[in-house]
Amino acid sequence: MNSLVIVILVIAVIFVFFISLYNSLVAKQNQVKSVEAGIDAQLKRRYDLIPNLVATAKEYMVHEKGLLENITALRESARSASTNEEKFELNNKISSLLNGLRVSVENYPDLKANQNLLHIQSTLNEIEEQISAARRAYNSAVEIYNNATQMFPSNIVASMFGFHKDVFFDIPENEAAAPNVGDLFKK
Repeated sequence: MNSLVIVILVIAVIFVFFISLYNSLVAKQNQVKSVEAGIDAQLKRRYDLIPNLVATAKEYMVHEKGLLENITALRESARSASTNEEKFELNNKISSLLNGLRVSVENYPDLKANQNLLHIQSTLNEIEEQISAARRAYNSAVEIYNNATQMFPSNIVASMFGFHKDVFFDIPENEAAAPNVGDLFKK
């Protein structure tokens, strides 16, 4: 009788441990989704701001028409991206083009002085900083979740219930490289 009670207790402990691992994986996965929703909110703010920036700059920047059209086209593609990989890649391209737009604006003194554009650029800079912070939070949540899906013993539960590694929101290579300050003085 005592051995039966011990076997039942061992099975109960293993079952509780199994449930605990499963619940932990679900919580980590939900944390990733929650932070991803925060990124999506910031990206939506960026998408909503881009047409105002483009419309304001378009009046002055006839020569950069292609750049403005590319930004608008990427914005539409990013809004309808079906996977995180696609969404992150398109947003990295938008970040790169927005940096190019900022450089182009420097060539137009009247445009730089336009209060509407200055306000839009300030708001866009704030949004970009918030996207950067959200990206860091997302990547941290993904790291914790991915570790749980790959480390023993939670990887066993993860594989049994279809928990898969998630993707990181990496920064584009051109943003990761340190700027050459000497080049700035040559312009």
